[in-house]
Amino acid sequence: MTIPPRRTVAGRLYEVKRRMYRGGRAGAVARILNRLSAKLYAAGLLLPSHAVTLEVTGRHTGRPVRLPVAITEYDGARYVVSMLGPDAHWVRNVRAAGGQVALHRRGRTAARLEEVPPADRAPILRQYLAVAPGARPHFPVDRRAPLTAFEEIAGQYPVFRILI
Repeated sequence: MTIPPRRTVAGRLYEVKRRMYRGGRAGAVARILNRLSAKLYAAGLLLPSHAVTLEVTGRHTGRPVRLPVAITEYDGARYVVSMLGPDAHWVRNVRAAGGQVALHRRGRTAARLEEVPPADRAPILRQYLAVAPGARPHFPVDRRAPLTAFEEIAGQYPVFRILI
């Protein structure tokens, strides 16, 4: 594991980010920031092109749930990764909805998410960390780690291929 030491600025930021998602769930501050980010990502203004808002139907409420995500491209396909692992609510919602979602970025696009088998996730996870710096504190490997390090953790981080 190569996480920056606490005495560095990056190390302190990583610690704050991990605390915002203690127990694998977004705390109050993270929920507020996620709502704001989801609105900004959906508008598509002044943000990286890989930042979008994912909308999925809540498995218990039936209401739309929106959250900001980073899309990564690998080998000609686009993917969404759960930085909080398989127990994240949005992952459970996507599975319950049969993969049916909408992506928002300057408009709404219906899509289907197809889960990638753990054996195929390692290169996608490495590419994801290259484009999603906010997710790095939640991964026990450095973004520059060898592919074998990502193979060891691939089963802990769901990856979904975006099909439109």
